[in-house]
Parts: sequence; structure tokens; C-alpha cells
Amino acid sequence: MSVQDALGQAYAHWNAGQADQAEMLCQRILAAWPGQSDAMHLLGLMAHAYGNLDMAISHLRQACRAPRAPAVYFSNLAEMCRQRGLLTEAEEAGRRAVAMNNTLAGAWNNLGIILQESGKLEESRQCLERVLGLQPDNAEAHNNLGNTCKRLGLLERAEQHWLRALALKPSYAEPHSNLSNLLNDQGEFDRAASHARQAIELSPQMADAYVNLAAVETARQRHGEALRWLDSLLTFAPQNAIGLASRALALKQLDRLDEALDTAQRAVAANPESGEAYNALGLVLQSLGRFEPALAATSKAASLPGTAQEKALVNRAVLYMEFGRTAEAAAAFEAALKAYPLSASAHFNAADLHSFTADDPRLPAMEALLAPEVTLSRNDRMLMHFAVAKAYMDIGHVDRAFHYLNEGNRQKRASFTYSADDTGRWMQQIAEVFSPALLERLGGHGATSTLPVFVLGMPRSGTTLVEQVLASHPSVQGAGELMHMQRLAERLGNFPHGFATLAPEQLAPLGQGYVDKVAPLAQGHRHVVDKMPANFLYAGVIRLALPGARIIHVKRDPVDTCLSCYSKLFTSEQAFSYDLVELGRFHRDYQTLMAHWRAVLPASHFMEVEYEAMVDDLETEARRMLDFLGLAWDPACLDFHKSRRAVRTASVNQVRRPLYRSSAGRWRNYADKLGPLLEALEVSAP
Repeated sequence: MSVQDALGQAYAHWNAGQADQAEMLCQRILAAWPGQSDAMHLLGLMAHAYGNLDMAISHLRQACRAPRAPAVYFSNLAEMCRQRGLLTEAEEAGRRAVAMNNTLAGAWNNLGIILQESGKLEESRQCLERVLGLQPDNAEAHNNLGNTCKRLGLLERAEQHWLRALALKPSYAEPHSNLSNLLNDQGEFDRAASHARQAIELSPQMADAYVNLAAVETARQRHGEALRWLDSLLTFAPQNAIGLASRALALKQLDRLDEALDTAQRAVAANPESGEAYNALGLVLQSLGRFEPALAATSKAASLPGTAQEKALVNRAVLYMEFGRTAEAAAAFEAALKAYPLSASAHFNAADLHSFTADDPRLPAMEALLAPEVTLSRNDRMLMHFAVAKAYMDIGHVDRAFHYLNEGNRQKRASFTYSADDTGRWMQQIAEVFSPALLERLGGHGATSTLPVFVLGMPRSGTTLVEQVLASHPSVQGAGELMHMQRLAERLGNFPHGFATLAPEQLAPLGQGYVDKVAPLAQGHRHVVDKMPANFLYAGVIRLALPGARIIHVKRDPVDTCLSCYSKLFTSEQAFSYDLVELGRFHRDYQTLMAHWRAVLPASHFMEVEYEAMVDDLETEARRMLDFLGLAWDPACLDFHKSRRAVRTASVNQVRRPLYRSSAGRWRNYADKLGPLLEALEVSAP
């Protein structure tokens, strides 16, 4: 049998699903003619089909070494290298393929995808438009061109290409998955989830669809549900680097940081060239307070081509900011904006660090991104409204600030469902369940630890400042905003009613579970501060499960607090804060609940601090808090702004500066814009 006859039979066997016979013939050819390119190419295709990507690439590399290797071999090598994350080699092979045969649509298509992932988006678009010039009804090319258009910010064109792909090929799963990603960015979560589910139904092993569906659940703050979809993906693709990276971030949101770190490390091991994997690793390490390794991982992600580069550049700047390295943060934001001048995330985060002036060149550049002709996703447009509003508030241009602030809040409020009536009733039920009788019946049965200190109150009330002052003491470690108490409270189900029938012996395990979670964060210190503001909802749980714990309630002028909330787009969900009336109602309900805690909790374990009093006389208030905790005075508490511990809250930049009085009574400068809030709070305008 001649080599050509053997090759013909090998391809026939392979196309008929007879892989063993095809491989045997290829091996016979190679025994007679070592390195024969056509046999190596077929073996490469077979290895790829059976999931052995490294072997497939090895075979294709050898096939392409032949002097007369056809263009399609280089095109296939390019695609396999892309799948392995070897984008430089992929691009080289892809360019070689189209240079050899410029009418090979598949080669242009593969090169277009490679250039897209490398961030060379205009070239990618040209390649994919070349495919459609050769094959106007190529559904795959429409899908790929949609991906490139999305990354170019041409969102309407992206959607048109994906819909065209589905019209040409209704059973095509990928456009459904891509539409899910686009709609999620636009805040259309139900439609996004529907398209992702359709993609999974059409192609049950499409990894991207699972990742996109998990992203929808993450955007809805349903991190457990996101984790469920990612675990489903990893059952059939355990080494999928993007799936592992996404799982690590879902675990981070659930405060399961040890698991998150292990999963992120697995993502990097699965694909050492994945920017998404390194970016996830950096974010997890950041949450663990490990600055240097977090910086190394995030910098690595920023150096790699692909879709993660923009996120990594911004995350690196935020990392510097959180650890108090302000000059380096500013430089890192400049680098991010130079590389991605249209990055809403970079503008939004950089604005918080920057103090704007009337002639600041950044402001018109930011405002220009909100022009009608500029295409931004709904989420990015919302980010820019808050960023531009912050700039105008710095300048003192109240009308312009509230024009953008009201629109940003309106857009955010439209993206979720919230009931002020239901929230108010829930807070009332908390007070009713945690009655003096219940606290007396169950008192003294919790865990005996005195390790935790809880700093709680409304968001933007000064909780971060109090934590920073306390954490400057050598006996105190700040742990930031922890979700552990909320999860402990919800463990019984149907909070608060589950506590009404609780048996005394159930309390100690609940409290000890919390202590076990936070003890590693204490790093040997006498106290560890959990400054989750929303723990004001769970003060009764704290008292029962951890009777030795101290609670510090931080109060601030109601209107100043609410204005500060309204001015911020929170990273965590604060559903009450994006409408002035709902914000005022929430604050009144909070005040009512705090009055209840003030009446039923012992003064030995519950104290209140006023933000304005700290501004007026920090030393007196700091001494009072340390006395409450049984700690000796330490003057380091007065230099809280010099601490280099990580701060991951909306107040990250304020607590890096000495105290200033300008934020006290600030709302009076904006009183004529706050009518609905003042009415809801029952506060008279000045």
C-alpha cells in the first residue's frame, strides 16, 4: 500500500469513527517514513478530539515542519495553541496560514479569534469581516465577529451578529452563551440567565455557558447558586482554568478563603498562561491580606494577553490603594487608563483616589464617555455616572453633581427588586423575637471567648474609622467586613424566628463556630475586629452566641450618613441606598432597632460612639473605647492614618488621611437636593 493510499484509508477510518484503525495506519506510515507530515497532522487531530491538547500541539508542530505543509496545518496548529493559551505561537501560526492561502476562510476565522483574545481588536475585526466576505452565511464567523465587536464596545453590532448566527443555525449554542454575557453586563439578568440555560441545553458541555450563568448569579448576589453551576462545569472539565478561576472568586464572595486559594492555585496550574487564573489568584490573596503575593499574581495577569488584562491592571491599582500605597496606586491607575482609556472601571476607581479641581483634564474625558454616541454597557454607564458625580462634588458644582448622581442611582435601583415595607417589618420582627425574656432565657449559654469585637452601624457612619483606630493598638487586629455573623444567624433558617425556639445548648456551638472562623485572622492578637456594619441586625445573636464579645455602635448625623450612602456605588449589595425615600425609611427603621438594642443589651458589652465626637476629640473617644475593651492607652491610635493594614471598604481613602471636619454637617451644602430624604427622615431643611 502506498503512503497516499494508507493516508486515504486512515482518514476514512477516522471519519467513520474507527479511531483505532486510523491510528494504526498512521503509525505504520510513520514507521516507514518518520515524521511524515500528513500522518502527524491526522494524529494531532485525533489527540485533540480525545482531549489530549498537549500531544495534539506536539504532533501539529511536527507536521508544520515539513517543507510543503499546507496552510490548513498551520491554521489548525494556531487554533490548538490558542486553546492552550499560547497566544504568541498561535498568532505566528495563524499569520503564516493566511499568508500561504488568503482565500482559506477557516484560517482567517482562527486568526481573528486569536487576535481578539490578544487584545488586537481592530485586526481581529478585519480578519473576521474577511471571512464573511468569503462566506456571508458563515454562522461561526458571525458569532466570532460578535465577540470582537463586544470587546470594541460596539454592543448593538455584537448583538446583531449573534442573532444572525442563530438565524443561520438555530441549534448553535455559542451565540446564546455570548448573548448571556452581554445581557448580564446590561443588567438584564433574567434574559441573560435564559440564554445561558439555552446554551447548556443545546451543548451540555459548553464551559463558557456555565461560567456565564454563574456570572449572572454573581451579579444577583447569589454566590451559592453561582458556585453550584461552576461545580457542575468542573465535574466534566476539572481542569478548565476559567471555570476554576470563577469558582475561586465565588468562594471568595462566600468567605471560604482557604478553598478559594486552593482553587485559584489549581486554575494557575491548569493553565499557566491564563490571565483570568492569575487575576483570580491575586484577588483571593488580596482578601487574605497577603500584599506581596497578591501584587505578583495581579502583575502577572496584567502582563498576559487576553480579556483579563484590563481587569488586572485596575485590580493592581486598587490593591495598592487598599494597602495605603497611594502614590503607587495613582501611577497604576494612570497605566490602566493609558492602556484602556475607555475603561469605566479604571475611571470609577481612580476617581475615588483623586481630588478633582475645576480645570481638571480628567473630568471632560470622563464626561465624554457618557455622550449618547459612546456605547457603554449599562453597568459601565452606571459606574461613570457615579465617577463624574464625585468629580463635580469635589469641585462644588452641586447641580451637575446631582444630575449625574440621581441618574446613576436610578440606573442601579432599576436593576433589582427591593421593598422598604418588607425590610421595615423584618427589622420589627427582629426586635420582637430578641425580647428581654428571650435574652434572659438563653443568656450565658454561648461560647465564652472574648476575642471578637463587633463595630457596627449604618454604612458610611464611621465604622471603618473606628476599626482603623482600634487596629492601630498593638493588642487589636482588624479583620474588615466579615459575613460570618450573618451566616451564623441564618444557619437555623428563617431568621429571626428560628431563634425563638432555640435550645440553650445550641448556642455554644454557634458561637464557637464563629470564633473558629475568625481566630486565624487575629494573628495572635487579644482582640479581632469584625466591622461589618450590617451586624446591627444581629446584635441579639452576638449577645447570645458570644456573651463575652464587645459591641461598639457607631452613630453619625442621619442626613450626612444617608448622603454619603447615596453618593457611593457599593461593591456589596446595599439595596436600600439608591433611592432617597427608601434610604431615609431604612435609616429610621435602623434607628428604631438600635433603640431596642440600647434598651436590652448590657452597658458592659454594648457602647456607642458618635462620629462627630471622634472628629472633635479623637483622643477622648479612643481612650473611652480602649477602656471599654480593657486595654491600656497607646498613642498609636491617634496615628491611625499611618497604618498600612489593608482597608477594603468604601472609606478606603478617607482613613488614610488625618481626621477632618469637612464631612460633619456636609449635607447642608446639598439640602435643596435632598427634599425626599429629609422628609423621610423627618428632618427640617436649614
